[in-house]
Amino acid sequence: MTEHDLSRLRLDHAAVAPRPRRRWWPLALAGGVALGGLAWFAGQREVPVETVSVSTAYPYQAATLLNAAGYVVAQRKAAVASKATGRLEWLGVMEGSRVKAGEVIARLESRDIEAQVEQAAANITAMRGQRVQAEAELTDARAGYERAKNLAAKRFIAQAALDSAQARFHKARAGVAAAQGAVAQAEAARRVAQVALDQTEIKAPFDGVVLTKTANVGDVITPFSSASESKGAVVTMADMASLEVEADVAEANLGKIRVGQPCEIQLDAFPDERFPGAVSRTVPTVDRAKATVLVKVGFAARDPRILPEMSAKVAFLTREMAADRRQAWIVVHKDAIAQRHGRPVVFVVAGGQVAERDVEAGEAIGDLVAVAGLKVGDRLVARVPDGLKDGDKVRPAAK
Repeated sequence: MTEHDLSRLRLDHAAVAPRPRRRWWPLALAGGVALGGLAWFAGQREVPVETVSVSTAYPYQAATLLNAAGYVVAQRKAAVASKATGRLEWLGVMEGSRVKAGEVIARLESRDIEAQVEQAAANITAMRGQRVQAEAELTDARAGYERAKNLAAKRFIAQAALDSAQARFHKARAGVAAAQGAVAQAEAARRVAQVALDQTEIKAPFDGVVLTKTANVGDVITPFSSASESKGAVVTMADMASLEVEADVAEANLGKIRVGQPCEIQLDAFPDERFPGAVSRTVPTVDRAKATVLVKVGFAARDPRILPEMSAKVAFLTREMAADRRQAWIVVHKDAIAQRHGRPVVFVVAGGQVAERDVEAGEAIGDLVAVAGLKVGDRLVARVPDGLKDGDKVRPAAK
């Protein structure tokens, strides 16, 4: 090939179009947006969790053998009435009044009985006068009889005169005895009238509190309450020192009960308090219809707030609880406590998120654990998933 031919092979740069430069930044931007979207989606992901509530429990629950329900009952209770019949004239008590044994709480009209007492007293005075007269007659008859015996011994009088003096003496002595009997009878009649008068005063049979008032001033009171519109009892009262809980225990659980066994009593009126007690006795018969035995539980100490007929629940314990263990503890289920960095924590659920919180775990009461630093009602994550961390969004797990 000649030199002329080689010159014809030169590249014409003007005729060849330049190749465009490749640009990478749009791909990088798209990748960054994708990664950011994935990160945002991961941050918005809701973890399904189960939750439990923070609640309260009592330490005695770990030592409870069985539970029973019943009512507070006064063992000394009386419907106070009168043996006399009459119209109620005065009533000195009302519901809630505290009375002492022997205190007069009501009084019936008694003017007729008072007149009978006065009449009996007058009869006593008359009988005593007759006795004095009989004693004077006896003194005179005794002296005449002695003189007659002396004269008869000297044969100054006939035997008939002596017999007459002797008979008069015996008659006078019998008259004194009759007069003394009449006095005794009059005194007995006065005591009867006084008893009738005392029965118009209605007195408290023991120290206690008036529960109900069943009669008012003006009502007719009769011991049998058989007459129309009449009343029997005036008030009903109870000795508050004799309050006990009567609880029905299933026959099958009777072997778990013993006299003196410690108990914890909860009253529906005071649900946040527990009252210590002990089994006082069991009624030695079984209710055939319910297959239960009536167990009576006494209170360890009196409390003026406890009233008859209150509903109660009794926990029969294996051991007596100390006073400082009768208060409620804040507890959580053991499944709500997780370990993070070697310390116990819980995850509190609020507003769809969880907040990690350190806790101090205490004693266990069954599956519950006493904790500090939480409030009753807080919702916690149960069976904490691995990897759950503070601030994660959560939702209730499907059941």
